[in-house]
Amino acid sequence: MYPNHTHGQPAQRAVEVHHPTPIPPPVVQAAPVVPVQPGTVPAVASIVLPDGRVVTGYAIDPARPEPVAAKPPVSRAAVNVALGGVGFLAVCGGLLLLTSFIAALTAFIGQLIILAAVIFGGWIAVQVLGTSGSKGGTTVNIRRAVFKRNHFHG
Repeated sequence: MYPNHTHGQPAQRAVEVHHPTPIPPPVVQAAPVVPVQPGTVPAVASIVLPDGRVVTGYAIDPARPEPVAAKPPVSRAAVNVALGGVGFLAVCGGLLLLTSFIAALTAFIGQLIILAAVIFGGWIAVQVLGTSGSKGGTTVNIRRAVFKRNHFHG
């Protein structure tokens, strides 16, 4: 499997075995239980229920929320500047939309004019080319022919 460099003698390799070192488990010592007395003895309250029973217990102070930090007042100048900026942006946006609308309306009217010119020009071309294409033909008024036939043969 490996090349033999010893010319005829099998190659021997030194094998080194590594054994993992176990980590000892941590020693857990129970903490001594020391009774702690409250700083002040709470007052005992008794309540008489409507049916005559008496309930006695310690009064618990309701949890008080932390006081809210007072917000610094906003200056009127800052409010006016902010509102002025919002108004200016609204006016600019409105003018941009108005300009776009006018440009689109102008393009639409131009397209309608071109369409009308093409249709009208086509109608004129049909009128001019239609009558000049039938040279030498005879135009017959059918009503007069029928009238004349009925008049002469009637």
